Order: sequence, then C-alpha cells, then structure tokens
Amino acid sequence: MKIFLLTAALAAILTLPAAAQKKPPISQHLAGSLEASQLGFSGTPPALCSPCLFYGGDLNPADLNAAGTSNENTLLILGGSSTYAPYTVPSGATEKITGILFNIQASANFDPNTASYDIRTGIAPGYGGTSLASGSAAPQVQPTGRALLGFTEYTVYVLLPAPLTLTSGEYWFNLTPACTDGATDGSCYVGRFFFSNTTQNTNSIVGAAQPEESMYLNSAFYGISWTNWCDPSLGFNIYQCRAGSYGLTGTARRD
Repeated sequence: MKIFLLTAALAAILTLPAAAQKKPPISQHLAGSLEASQLGFSGTPPALCSPCLFYGGDLNPADLNAAGTSNENTLLILGGSSTYAPYTVPSGATEKITGILFNIQASANFDPNTASYDIRTGIAPGYGGTSLASGSAAPQVQPTGRALLGFTEYTVYVLLPAPLTLTSGEYWFNLTPACTDGATDGSCYVGRFFFSNTTQNTNSIVGAAQPEESMYLNSAFYGISWTNWCDPSLGFNIYQCRAGSYGLTGTARRD
C-alpha cells in the first residue's frame, strides 16, 4: 500500500509542470443560448458615469449569454490582454470625451492602483488602427452589486488628463486594470479580470451608439492580434460577443 501511495504521489508531482504551463481561458461565460434576447430599457447608468455621454448597458447575470472577456494586466497574464469596445460619433456631431469606464468582473481582491487606457480608430481584423490617446491613471472603483460565476463586478473609471475631441466616425475604447505588485498583493499571481458584456442594454444611455459585433481582443499573453470577439475561434456566439458594458463621460455638440 505504501509503495502504491508513493507511486501515485510521484505521478501527481510529475504532472504539475505540464498543468502549470496550461494557459488560463481567455473568457468566462455560460454555455449560451442562440435565442435572441429582448432589449431592456434605458435608465440609470453607473454613478461614475457623470456627465454620462454614453453607456452600453448592464451585465445580466441571469442571461445564459452573459459573458466576460479577458481584460487584464497581472503577474498571471504577463504582457497583458485587452478588449476594445466600439463607439460611433454620429454625423454632424463633435464630442469631448473626458473619461472611460469599464465594468470588470474580478476573481480575487480587486483594488487596482493603476489602469491603462487607449482610444483608437481604424481597428480591423489583424490591424490595430491608430491610437489617438493612451496612458495610465489611478482609477476610481465602485462595486455594481452584480456577480457572474462567482466573479464580483466593479465599475472602473479613469478621468483622462485632458478632454479628447472626436468628430463623426467609429472609435474603440479600452480600459485595463493592472495588478503587477506581487510584493504587496499576492492576488496579482492568481487573479483574473474580465470585461462584462451586455445582452439587453439595460440602463443604457444612447446604447445604439455602440456598433454590434465589433469588440476586439488584443493580447500579447495569448498571442492574439486584433481579433474580433465574434470570430468563431474565440468561442462566443453572436449574442455573447454583441456588445460591451462600458461608458464614456463627456459632452456632445450637434451641428
């Protein structure tokens, strides 16, 4: 019996390196349903979205198509992994963007000291387009009261150092929280951060300004370069990849 137990223990130890090398999944979501979801109502966006120029809508944890997409820069996801969500400034409009907020699902202690932001135009499959503004800043964080698959959701907001003026056209926004100080936060080695989707656009503000099926993943960690989340290789159905739960603060002028 002792020989058997020793052999079993040795076999388990030898399998650990292979298991450790396996990369964690790039998304978390339920199995999903291909049934179309009825859109929700416009209403109250997160408190941090003020003045709220745009909000795509809330995550619905009760929906089989509720999902989270990799959006993290940690000691586990080295090199980072970011989801970009689209937004359209209508013809004849000029908008000043003052801040970006993303709803993030976190698997561990969540108190990021910094978050990176990036605003781009011209993104296409395999092509990152042009960055109009990027950097990092100390974020404001508030719990939303929602959770998905045991991951607590938070609103993460960054105020831009200066307003960015945008004219009519399509743009993509990213806000990625960082957890890279393992000396003071051990969760940076194990924690996961996922960007929430929205399936009904509940509580949206001008939710139609987010083009459908146009979110992109760019990830050095996974070796994925500017891939649409609706690409079959990423495993989502068309409702899970349809739209992101995020918002923009700022003002708009219509000519």
